[in-house]
Amino acid sequence: MAESGSPSERIAAELRRRIAAGELAPGARVPSTRRITQEWGVAMATATKVLNRLREEGLVRAVPGVGTVVAGKAAPEGVRAREPRREPAREARPLAEPTAAPAAARRVRAGGEGELTRERIVATAVRVADEEGLAALSMRRVATDLGVATMSLYRHVPGKDELLRLMTDVAFGEQPLPEPPAEDWREGLETVARLQWRIYRRHPWLASTMSFTRPVLAPDAAVHTERSMAALAGRGLSGEEMAQAAVALAAFVCGLAVHFEREAQAEQDSGLSAEEWMDRVEGEEHARLMADPERFPMFDAMNRGPEIDLGLEALFEFGMARMLDGVGLMIERRGQGAANS
Repeated sequence: MAESGSPSERIAAELRRRIAAGELAPGARVPSTRRITQEWGVAMATATKVLNRLREEGLVRAVPGVGTVVAGKAAPEGVRAREPRREPAREARPLAEPTAAPAAARRVRAGGEGELTRERIVATAVRVADEEGLAALSMRRVATDLGVATMSLYRHVPGKDELLRLMTDVAFGEQPLPEPPAEDWREGLETVARLQWRIYRRHPWLASTMSFTRPVLAPDAAVHTERSMAALAGRGLSGEEMAQAAVALAAFVCGLAVHFEREAQAEQDSGLSAEEWMDRVEGEEHARLMADPERFPMFDAMNRGPEIDLGLEALFEFGMARMLDGVGLMIERRGQGAANS
């Protein structure tokens, strides 16, 4: 039977099923908005709507400093409710095996130092950053998750800076640019920008690691700039203008995407979604600030009008379109100049 209803309704239904089936026990942390966007490929606003709906139904509750957990009996004292995590592939563990095991045994289950590879290290680092944020990432943490000594990682990766470079390349490489490239320059640039947006949404930590003054040497990321410049080739722009247009568009996407990580961290720290936070601040002080027609006439007019969407998705669509409009105007002027010469 085909799925019905909006994306938020379908996701909420799946989480209800997990709770009813005991897959998410009382006190267990439910997927955060960041995890929902990654697992179902939806926008942050949709993920927020899902958790708000489950809170209204009394199925989950917000716990400051922890996040959103299943309502009901709390987890045992001293045990922090955590979001389910995707563990790296390991050998099956016997049912009778003790929870605590010697370090040597842990290394065997993780594959052992002898089987440690750069690929496994990077994959584990990406998983940690995806699920817990960049602040949780360290060489020691990666080694712990792999069940090896921290120093053994340095035989494959010189340090954290190189690890971040490799993680960036993996993140961009897992979603390759479509082939063949679009023939229309605007469609070509929009394709690149949308793909970058999806990559940042899938890996919220990534945008904060990017630099446009000291770019990392990541081939799978550099190919995006190459594709953007190629889309503008032959349109009358100079090499400098093509490079500046490509990098400026990428910087816009990245700068806006930084808020994916910030919002996810803020929700984890406060236990409140962006909408819940706004509900709390929209009290008397907020009304006095935003409803002052003499000092803030534009805010006052907006408050009296229809609701305005200032979410990340809406800002991305608006900003990208306006930047492409500007590039189009440059191309048009170059064409007129050539025609008049």
